[in-house]
Amino acid sequence: MKKRGLILLAVILIVIGGIYLALRGRTCVFVREISPGKENAEAYEVQLEGDVVRLTGKEVRDGKLYLTFQAVSRGRAFADIYCDGEEVDVVVLYVHAGGVITEGGFLGRCTGGRIVPALTLIYLAVLFLSAVRKYRRDVGQSLYRYRNVTDIGLLIFLAFLLVLQIQHFFAYSDMESTLRSVLTSADSFATVALPLAFVLSIIVTASNLKLMKNEGRTWRNMLACILGVVVCLASLFPKILSEMLQRSTVVDVHNEKGLALYVELLVENVIFIIVAYLECILAGTIFMNLMAARRRPAFDKDYMLILGCKVADDGTPTPLLKGRADKALEFAAQQQNAGGKPLIFVPSGGKGPDEPVAEAEALEAYLLSRGIEKERILCENRSKNTEENFRYSLDLIREAGGAADAKIAFATTNYHVFRSGLLAARQGIAAEGVGSRTKGYFSLNAFVREFIATLVSEKKTHGRTLAILVILAVIIILTLYYSRTI
Repeated sequence: MKKRGLILLAVILIVIGGIYLALRGRTCVFVREISPGKENAEAYEVQLEGDVVRLTGKEVRDGKLYLTFQAVSRGRAFADIYCDGEEVDVVVLYVHAGGVITEGGFLGRCTGGRIVPALTLIYLAVLFLSAVRKYRRDVGQSLYRYRNVTDIGLLIFLAFLLVLQIQHFFAYSDMESTLRSVLTSADSFATVALPLAFVLSIIVTASNLKLMKNEGRTWRNMLACILGVVVCLASLFPKILSEMLQRSTVVDVHNEKGLALYVELLVENVIFIIVAYLECILAGTIFMNLMAARRRPAFDKDYMLILGCKVADDGTPTPLLKGRADKALEFAAQQQNAGGKPLIFVPSGGKGPDEPVAEAEALEAYLLSRGIEKERILCENRSKNTEENFRYSLDLIREAGGAADAKIAFATTNYHVFRSGLLAARQGIAAEGVGSRTKGYFSLNAFVREFIATLVSEKKTHGRTLAILVILAVIIILTLYYSRTI
């Protein structure tokens, strides 16, 4: 469903909920446990202040007192309940526009109030199904898109929110509880994810130490560790802040009508929204990278690009580069065994300042040693990065007489497949990738780099989404504040 359709559906559900509450909510039944020996309804007297509501029913059954109130005019009323002349309870009743009565608070319990979490569930279910359809459509158009990462992150959070709201529906007490359940959903998500984030932080710290030992001490090689620590600290910070404010003698967060309580609530939930959102996008990044690395292209390809990386000091492929070449050879053999055509290999990569030969030339020599005929190799030795790998390789294919609709595959390391495919797609090259394995400590840090690249690439989308979530939190908190101060 498109955005306009979702907005229209929200308006329709709000109207339906309003009409239903207006029809059902004009009466309110207050229920109270009674003391043994007080089963006579006549022993109970109700005194009402003002003419906002009137008492229309009073009975005792099954050990409980049932009082039925009906709306008269808009406003607030207090009903003092006496038993044999002694006050036993006070009921606060609000009559809203449309004659809807709530008990206990401005957003308290009302007859037919369960329609609110029910309609919320319906809308969330539609959002979830729409997100599923959008993800399937986007992946169908191209696997290599950053928007697919965002789609997966949204699906993860919507699924979690649906579970929470199903639980809330069966435990529903009043309309305020529904608002609070939506408001604190990010808090719940971050809290549930905290143990996993903590464990992962330990794992990535160990892997980053190993990475620095083998690849050098740079801030880039500590990205995964830094992110893990930041997520854990950010998840704990609101709890620590709340505990400090609870003990503070300067800021009063105990007054339900005071502004400080709701400012604290806003700060905490904004932090949780950001943390939960980043966790969802990180999960989406890992999912899409694994999906891209595991996906097997169709056996109908004409060319196989091998993306270069650093060569050894003696001019031979490093284990990482050799792994990419072996993956390309493996796919070529599988395609031929499946009855497909022989592939033409396009090793790609220029000569870096600290390399004895061009990466493509090292790859070409390795392919020749593995029995690939020279006529099946097009050596692209100018490129300096992945984007140029594809651009110059395509130029070389065209110069060699390759068809405009030639089908292309590429081989790279598993963590690099998604990003490589994305760079190819941006140039209009419909290439599919295969990924070779690499050491785990390297992959973890690489996933975090892809996560950061996702945030930067789709920063406007992420900014708009976070802004909408924060605005929603502000609206809910203002509503809660108004309900306490009215």
